[in-house]
Amino acid sequence: MTREQLIGTINKNGRRLKMRASDLAGFDFSNLDLTGADLRFSNLSRSNFRGTILRQADLSFSDLSDADFTDADLFEANLSFSGLEGATLTGANVEGARFNFSGRSNFRPEPIRPEPITLTTLLQQPGWGLLIGMSLGALLNYGTNSVIFFTNLINSTQDQLMAGLYRYLIIQNALDGVLSFLLAWSMLTWLTRRFKTAWMRHLIISVAALVAFFAINTTLYTFFGKTSIQQLMQRPTFASENAPWYFYALGNLLIANTFLYILQQGRQLTRKLSDQEFQLLNLEKMKTRAELDALQAKINPHFLYNALNSIASLVHDDPDRAEEMTLLLSKLFRYSTGRDGELFSSIADELEMVRTYLQVEQVRFGDRLSFSVSISNPALNELRLPQFLLQPIVENAIKHGIAKRADSGRIDVRIYEQDGYLHLCVHDNGPDFADTMSGGYGLRSIQDKLKLLYGDDAQVELQNNPLKQVLLLIRMSRLQQTSQPTTAAHN
Repeated sequence: MTREQLIGTINKNGRRLKMRASDLAGFDFSNLDLTGADLRFSNLSRSNFRGTILRQADLSFSDLSDADFTDADLFEANLSFSGLEGATLTGANVEGARFNFSGRSNFRPEPIRPEPITLTTLLQQPGWGLLIGMSLGALLNYGTNSVIFFTNLINSTQDQLMAGLYRYLIIQNALDGVLSFLLAWSMLTWLTRRFKTAWMRHLIISVAALVAFFAINTTLYTFFGKTSIQQLMQRPTFASENAPWYFYALGNLLIANTFLYILQQGRQLTRKLSDQEFQLLNLEKMKTRAELDALQAKINPHFLYNALNSIASLVHDDPDRAEEMTLLLSKLFRYSTGRDGELFSSIADELEMVRTYLQVEQVRFGDRLSFSVSISNPALNELRLPQFLLQPIVENAIKHGIAKRADSGRIDVRIYEQDGYLHLCVHDNGPDFADTMSGGYGLRSIQDKLKLLYGDDAQVELQNNPLKQVLLLIRMSRLQQTSQPTTAAHN
């Protein structure tokens, strides 16, 4: 689809673009009005959204990696569960936008959560926070004392007409205050969406507060205060030195505008926190990915060194077996180099890689090595693990177990679920682990990788009883989180 065709589609649908599950990678959406657009499950990687209006648009479950949202308007947009790796949000309006699980790295054990927006948070802000605090303190003290004063008069006076007047005044002022807040609260989203300038929002809320003031006070006077006040006015001793009505109306305007300002500042603070959260997550993700890539880079040469040594030992003595090992090694490196930046692969792929590696070693050891690779439940094959998680453990079993046996050796790789954990076991019948053994580089790299990815939800155990084995345990709930489909946008 060309940009012109897209603009025609927008105009045809009244600017409500609906292109769910579309492949729009690298598309130029710059400066278009996509208010309310439905782009869920779409591939929007590397797309240009500079200056685009995406108010209340739904981009959830989309691939937004490397997308450019510079100066875009994402007011109340839904970007939940979207991949935002490498995305640019410089100058973007993210007020009210949802970023739940968007751009969050699978490598971080716990997501960062912004501080909740509360009155306490607002009052801690310099400048206007102090002004709001002083104003609220004065109004609350004055209002509380007024309520106490009139309540005492109601209970102490013997004049039922005066008691009725006091009750009317308390109800009137309480309802005026409640209505002023409800106006600001209910109109905030509409005012923010409709009017760009703050003074226009305050002007509209002031007009609405005046209309509400006259409506509520006229209704209350007609049904609750009219009889008592008219009878009191007939008393020669009753002195009504009431302030002009517009002073009371100004009080309502002040309250409505104050609440609107507080709510607006809360929205702005939410935006700042969302921006900060996104930047922190992006930095954390980059840091963690660099660490994992470093671990991966160290494992691959380590494996290559051992494999090439095995081939070199067979080149002159058994060229056919050397050729077989070379082809198997080629298969292994297609798996390694074809990952395209992915750090995870399915258990099925990992086990296939382990089988190929063991076949390589079986060529070298001949009858001295037998092995088995099993998984208790085929459904577990779809779970995703960090790449090269099992291979270094199997490699250690060969080097420190099988290679040290004069007779036949055996390696068993078993995967099963138990007590909410996935168990990955590598057993060999070589010499027991030493009591003080903490593992060589391969095992340390596995421990580091699991710590980065799963925190306390994963552990590595070296066991001699009842079997000699290396046991990896990973909590199933964490694995299921990292195994969510990532290709939905392309289906």
